[in-house]
This record gives sequence, structure tokens and C-alpha cells, in this order.
Amino acid sequence: MTSPEMTVENLIDLLSGCDRSAPVRQAMNPFFPMAHRLAQVLQSVDETGRTVVYLAEGPDEGAQLGHLPPEVAIKLTWQGPVQAPPRRPRRRAGA
Repeated sequence: MTSPEMTVENLIDLLSGCDRSAPVRQAMNPFFPMAHRLAQVLQSVDETGRTVVYLAEGPDEGAQLGHLPPEVAIKLTWQGPVQAPPRRPRRRAGA
């Protein structure tokens, strides 16, 4: 079963609680989480005739910003929290 699609109204509602001066990023690929700079909002029609809005990254090389911050990937449930392994006592030379 597919989840319902987010609408423009849903997006506006979610964005209304955000800092209006903050840059917008797009998180992509849960298996290799990367951050992308958004540059365009395009409205089109899909194959069924339904209006669809696309958020697109820019065409420049700097549109892909690098790895998604781990705390964002964790909040998206794309990865679990990672903790350092427990420390073991050091071995002593000659012991």
C-alpha cells in the first residue's frame, strides 16, 4: 500500500512553522543520504492528467551539498542512532 502524497497545502502548513529566512534543502536517497540545494518549483501535469508540483535542485555543480547531517538522517529514520562501541581496557606491554 502506498502512503498518501503530500500536497502543496500540507507543505505550506509544515513550512509555516519554520524560519522564513532559512535556506531550503532536499534530503535524498535513504541508502546514501545526501543534501541538495533546491532551486526550482515547477508545476506540471502527470500521466493521469493530475496537476503535480516538483521541487528540483539547481543545474549547477554546487547543487549537491554533500552528506546529510546524521541527526537529520536519524530523524527521517533513514539510519539508526550510532553509538561508539564500549571501550575495553588497554592491554599492557609485557603483561
